[in-house]
Amino acid sequence: MDTRRLFRISATALAAAGLLISGCSSGGSPTEASASNPASGPVSGDPAALKKYYDQKLAWRDCGVPDFQCATMKAPLDYAKPDGTEIDLAVARKKATGPGTRLGSLMVNPGGPGGSAIGYLQAYAGIGYPAPVRARYDMVAVDPRGVARSEPVECLGGPEMDAYTQVDQTPDDPAEITKLTESFKNFAQGCEKRSGTVLPHVSTVEAARDMDLFRAVLGDRTLSYVGASYGTFLGATYAELFPRRTGRLVLDGAMDPSLPARELNRDQTAGFEMAFRSFAEDCVKQADCPLGQKSAADVSNRMKAFFAQLDARPVPAGGGRELGESLATTGVIAAMYDESAWPQLREALAAAMDGDGAALLALADSYYERESDGTYANLMFANSAVNCLDLPPSFSGPDEVTKALPSFEQASPVFGRGLAWAALNCTYWPVKATGTPHRIEAKGAAPIVVVGTTRDPATPYKWARSLADQLSSGTLLTYEGDGHTAYGRGSDCIDTAINTYLLEGTPPARGKKCS
Repeated sequence: MDTRRLFRISATALAAAGLLISGCSSGGSPTEASASNPASGPVSGDPAALKKYYDQKLAWRDCGVPDFQCATMKAPLDYAKPDGTEIDLAVARKKATGPGTRLGSLMVNPGGPGGSAIGYLQAYAGIGYPAPVRARYDMVAVDPRGVARSEPVECLGGPEMDAYTQVDQTPDDPAEITKLTESFKNFAQGCEKRSGTVLPHVSTVEAARDMDLFRAVLGDRTLSYVGASYGTFLGATYAELFPRRTGRLVLDGAMDPSLPARELNRDQTAGFEMAFRSFAEDCVKQADCPLGQKSAADVSNRMKAFFAQLDARPVPAGGGRELGESLATTGVIAAMYDESAWPQLREALAAAMDGDGAALLALADSYYERESDGTYANLMFANSAVNCLDLPPSFSGPDEVTKALPSFEQASPVFGRGLAWAALNCTYWPVKATGTPHRIEAKGAAPIVVVGTTRDPATPYKWARSLADQLSSGTLLTYEGDGHTAYGRGSDCIDTAINTYLLEGTPPARGKKCS
């Protein structure tokens, strides 16, 4: 498990994304990338070579989901070679319902990387975003390259993935370290074997360029976009590449693009520890807390002890499957994304501690997007492919992980050891990283709203503060509470501020805080 990924526990958890707006007009020139921007050189040596992509017309068709339309958009596999191989990107829309003047298209992305934007659009954003927003925007989405319906990265079959997710991620001796590193190598080799052509071209920069193609094809002068979690990095990258085409952006649950992978992983490890502490403090107040009612510290100690017990003796989980330490840890972490999942976690832990791991395994399966028939969506594959291309790996090998363990365990006594070893996955990736940590300023962009939740486990609040400070037009909106992201999760204060920005163009006052 890569700790930068967005856990998929429910549509509600994914729904707390950010938004953007675009004006409605012609598509504009195929290139804008600023020469002064370190991550955005010219789109190609010959801008005219991209004209056919910017001028393409989409053949919209019925999606099989009421009120939604789907189409296929062409893009170059390699923007440096726009006359070379083409790829097909899946796009979808739901037209503005009215009343009110149409504001353009509102593009959404739920994060991941690897989350299906089209799935999110059809299951939540297109039907669950505030009615005034849906009335005045065409709700649109493109599955990023390598994801879901857009040239999906494939790595392992179902049985192979089952084995991969069960490998011990808290190795206790050299033999277990070797087994873990071999699992990462096998995963990477599977990706190269099955998806070697697309693997070097699924970076966030390339996905952002695809978003600009979609903007132009839709006929919007500027991009309107909602990004959650990793989707905030995608949105910020777009603003960096195309600042003058950036409309109203809400980046909710923000990532900090200036941090190297190891620091991102360690920060998020601390974030999950903070979230677990909140869970523990709540758990001791509940009569059904399976970890006792003594104190939050005691809950943490009991949780660690139970993980160690499962490491030695997994418990049955139904269907011939077992729940060991790795899958149990994943299940607990998944429930940290949304405090509404805490009762479900208490029940699942109680059953697992009584010898039935099925409910806790179901939480882990939701994270991995494993279906009941044993097949997996491509979320995990795309997640690694994008992350390993965007940043150099956290560690050069097991020795560096071993040296870093004390700092990770200090960040999280409960999860630190496992999350440190999990960060080794990109070390064996077959494609060298093309991205580097850097500040994103997006000079010249319209006001951008960055949303941070003070006890967000997956994207720590300090990341939102940092991104808002980096962006030349960034405004920080703070939600004082638990859970991953803030928009659409029950705070009228947050929702009103964002809706006002989306519909009227007025960002919240600087320093605004909600609870």
